[in-house]
Amino acid sequence: MHAWSVQDAKAKFSEFLDACLEEGPQMVTRRGAETAVLVPVEEWRRLRSAARPSLKQLLLSDAARVEMLASERGKARRRAPESMS
Repeated sequence: MHAWSVQDAKAKFSEFLDACLEEGPQMVTRRGAETAVLVPVEEWRRLRSAARPSLKQLLLSDAARVEMLASERGKARRRAPESMS
């Protein structure tokens, strides 16, 4: 992956973008530290969809438990008993 300083990326943005599309992700550095990466949109979409949990993963995770949906024990109101006449 080629690294571009912020100044070079700004000054040669068209070349920077072309390099991303032709060669793949391009690193941007600020004061020598890696700061950001420019990636082609198709790769970005692939990464986003891969990071999103599937329905199966959500249902099997601890976050999907139904205890949160029920009111706490003793907090629910009860109906008054009906008289049998």
